Amino acid sequence: MTIPKERHVLVVFPHPDDEAFGVSGTMSMHIEQGTPVTYACLTLGEMGRNLGNPPFATRESLPEIRRAELLASAEAIGVTDLRMMGLRDKTVEFEDDEKMTKMMEDLIAETNPSLVITFYPEYAVHPDHEATARAVVRAVGRMENRPKLHCVAFANNTLEMLGEPDIIHNIVTVRDKKIASMRAHISQTAWMLQEMEHKLEQGEPEAENWLTLERFYSYRWGNEFSS
Repeated sequence: MTIPKERHVLVVFPHPDDEAFGVSGTMSMHIEQGTPVTYACLTLGEMGRNLGNPPFATRESLPEIRRAELLASAEAIGVTDLRMMGLRDKTVEFEDDEKMTKMMEDLIAETNPSLVITFYPEYAVHPDHEATARAVVRAVGRMENRPKLHCVAFANNTLEMLGEPDIIHNIVTVRDKKIASMRAHISQTAWMLQEMEHKLEQGEPEAENWLTLERFYSYRWGNEFSS
């Protein structure tokens, strides 16, 4: 299986593990097709909820744990151009809009992507997700020759408001890489992986679909974020 060939793919998310669940298969497929992929992760997820029970980490040690997990995930996917952008978890929403937009503009100017992947504004649930998505959309919206913008959306009202995703990638050929990416972030994903494995053992089709299909929305220009 193949997906459309791109010149360069830029993926922008705020947290380690954001890439694992929604786009790691797509990223792996692009890389296997010879397309350069840059992953810009804005924070190290310092405020991640899971410190373990009993605790395996403290607030002081968690950033380094998550940095190592992010590096392991990138290796599993095949990403060699990983950018750690140095913002702080749960504060992205408070960053200056123009600072954030300039950061995205600089990334786009450097990498010259034909495709940018991020969250869909207003359908990404977490404030850091939303702030990241808005910054990417503002930066792309100001361009004369825009790259394609594919967005991950998972708010409860996504289907009601956006309908079915218009881009679905079957990533079954890199399914193992997706699982390895998720496992790399074990400090935060252990319970989710256990639940997923249980559903797979029970033969629940939605679990397998979740591992083999990745869904995106083409961003629909013409709203307040495009200016």
